[in-house]
Amino acid sequence: MSRDINQMKSDIISGKTMLGIEFGSTRIKAVLMDDENEIAAQGTHDWENRYENGVWTYHVDDVIEGLRDTYASLAADVKEKYGVELEQIGAIGISAMMHGYMALNQEGDLLVPFRTWRNTITQEASEKLTELFQYNIPQRWSIAHLYQAVLKGESHLPEISYLTTLSGYVHWLLTGEKVLGVGDASGMFPIDINTKDYDEGMVEKFDQLTAPNGYPWKLRGILPKVLLAGDEAGCLTEEGAKLLDVSGS
Repeated sequence: MSRDINQMKSDIISGKTMLGIEFGSTRIKAVLMDDENEIAAQGTHDWENRYENGVWTYHVDDVIEGLRDTYASLAADVKEKYGVELEQIGAIGISAMMHGYMALNQEGDLLVPFRTWRNTITQEASEKLTELFQYNIPQRWSIAHLYQAVLKGESHLPEISYLTTLSGYVHWLLTGEKVLGVGDASGMFPIDINTKDYDEGMVEKFDQLTAPNGYPWKLRGILPKVLLAGDEAGCLTEEGAKLLDVSGS
């Protein structure tokens, strides 16, 4: 049986809620759940990837605008249904298209346009890493994109400070934390099922492979920290709250 609207309203006011935001290929969706895991409100934003210079991408402005518009749509739904402003949320989770390549410098700026999971431009890297690791590395994986950039000698590589996926990027914008759930992390680099972390043997092989290039980083230093369900993943910062909700509520 659905909960009484006043009970849902009470949960929203007291922050006994959970917000999930999912960046799909053509739509960003937000769902606010109450304390009994029932849907209290929803929001959406339509968007499309772009094909530019031989790469499928979304602009950073598209990501931020889409995030804000989705949240505004959700907040408007709360206001319409319950007559209150959405001022606090108990928990937030970000989901997005796995894989891809978002390489940031120390200032947090993207070094090259976001290369999405849809790109099939890493065949050489995929084949060489599959042989090196004796483990299937699909073209869409982040490590394949990174090594393809190495093979091409791309000029941005020495500047990489952080390599992540779309969900990891949005999480970083909202919390300042460079982390990723183990499920999403498994689309960046192979996971050791025993340690529930990146496969250390494969990490060492990759570092040895790229050592002659003289980059100022090693792989673990630029990948997100792997977290499991229940691990502390950070809190919404003041800057993250302003980014998410331009109304200031």
